[in-house]
Amino acid sequence: MTIRPPAEIGMPLDEVDTPALVIDLEAFERNLRRLPERISGSPVRARPHAKTHKCPTIALKQMDLGAVGVCCQKVSEAEAMVQGGVRDVLVTNEIVGRQKLRRLTSLAHDARIGVCADDVSQIRALDAAAGDAGVTLPVYIEVNMGGNRCGVEPGEPALGLARQIGDAPHLVFGGLQAYHGSAQHLRGWEERRQAIAQAAEKAGRTRDLLARHGIECPTVTGAGTGTFEFESASGVYTELQCGSYIFMDADYGRNLDRDGAPTKAFEPSLFVWATVMSRPTEDRTISGATNRLHLGDKVRLIPGHCDPTVNLYDWYVCIRANRVEQLWPITARGAVY
Repeated sequence: MTIRPPAEIGMPLDEVDTPALVIDLEAFERNLRRLPERISGSPVRARPHAKTHKCPTIALKQMDLGAVGVCCQKVSEAEAMVQGGVRDVLVTNEIVGRQKLRRLTSLAHDARIGVCADDVSQIRALDAAAGDAGVTLPVYIEVNMGGNRCGVEPGEPALGLARQIGDAPHLVFGGLQAYHGSAQHLRGWEERRQAIAQAAEKAGRTRDLLARHGIECPTVTGAGTGTFEFESASGVYTELQCGSYIFMDADYGRNLDRDGAPTKAFEPSLFVWATVMSRPTEDRTISGATNRLHLGDKVRLIPGHCDPTVNLYDWYVCIRANRVEQLWPITARGAVY
């Protein structure tokens, strides 16, 4: 880490330089425990998405509480996780290009590395790269759950790809990637429930079709912070990819619970620590608009979306009782390839 942290352990929060990315450890630890508590007794397992935090220290804390591994979106994120001690990573994306595939398969010597595919050409390239590296790679078929981004259509198209994976000597069929991203931010509880009911029907129908053709589907993975309660109760999903639950953000905070009130499933634990640097008028402040703020005041800002906010910082400044307790490097920030 070449950028020095904006704080020192033991320093009071007021002395922390700005801007800084601050974790309130008490709220963070409550969130960290709350997801495994909410799914305790159900058949689903947590596989949190590390694109949220980009930090192996946090990934290992999640695994200490029962997570089977983490998800990543890029090879470079997976490299940061494995180098940080994480031994089970699913890249929830399609990886294309010889250099990236070489890097991906090299990680499989040190960890279980899964990856997604939605085209037969990807499967052929993954098989060749795994063969060159001398590894066997779990490959998951990404199925379009309604977001109309990546993914083949449910049913027969997915069956065809599963057969191709089964025929590849250096690959093994890992299951279905069945994430419905756009459902995470539907505000109404019933809207989200219906969206995931439709996604679960597609995933379940595809899983059952595979079974009728003698192809075992060991994993159906997906879900997010906005919908995990529906996937965990579906009887279809076996893994939850929630990521933002550890931090929450202003956008997720606008989601509504069953009673129509803002969600209370998790609480904000991530803040941007900022300084008021200009106060040109009574009704305008650079950093936040309120008449209570004065030039030089420091404020906690709740990010609108935690993932891209985290990507701007090199360090988490972890505080307890307004004093710096730990500093965690954000080793996968800026990982673009």
